[in-house]
Amino acid sequence: MSDSILRDDRDGVTWLTVNRPDKLNVLNSALTTELTQTLRALAEDRDLRAVVITGAGDRSFIGGADIGEMAALDPTSARAFITRLHGVMAAIRDLPVPVIARINGYCLGGGMELAAACDFRIAADNAKFGMPEVRVGLPSVIEAVLLPHLVGWGRTRWLLMTGEMIDATTAHQWGFVEFLTTPEELDAVLDRSVKAIVESGPHAIRTQKVLIQSWESLAPDEAIAETIPIFGDSFETGEPQAMLGGFLARKAKG
Repeated sequence: MSDSILRDDRDGVTWLTVNRPDKLNVLNSALTTELTQTLRALAEDRDLRAVVITGAGDRSFIGGADIGEMAALDPTSARAFITRLHGVMAAIRDLPVPVIARINGYCLGGGMELAAACDFRIAADNAKFGMPEVRVGLPSVIEAVLLPHLVGWGRTRWLLMTGEMIDATTAHQWGFVEFLTTPEELDAVLDRSVKAIVESGPHAIRTQKVLIQSWESLAPDEAIAETIPIFGDSFETGEPQAMLGGFLARKAKG
């Protein structure tokens, strides 16, 4: 792994840090390819419990895609560039475990799309969010399609059609950010969610992620029908029996 992506494995939880703080951690093609490969490899780890993605420094989570590289694109290379960028988001959504965006500073364009691809987002109150593509003559594409599910259609239209930024408080009020805290408390707040995930049944967590993603495209009746056999299948793993038995034993002890 290059110095552009830092990896820290902590008891089944992998932290990935985009490490270009002097460039606001923007994503160029080389970094995008490496990050996708890293995420795809992580997906094969049966002991993995969660992934945290963040940006180096305190100025930026991910400041978007590399403007310098985009300025040299033509129609053919532009399609290849945006396909590579989508590859990162797809790899995040394909990870079988929860992926948490730890957001510090600027979260713009491709960075906001990457955060949207994560399962949930925890941000410092100095973060800034925006989709500024129209300001440089481009539409927002790929995982921008996830934004209406998170913030609603009107707010998505406003973000994408004005290119304006919003502050962390607004992002929290709109539902893009699940938890908002000070930069000093960011890791403590994040660790509480990570701890809850790690203490839960690993098979149940992986199954839950698959189910939630399926609900994005299924009608409610279809989604409900899909869950019933999966609930039964969970008992084939032995995980519910062990964890329910442990719960009852602790309750009996008072």
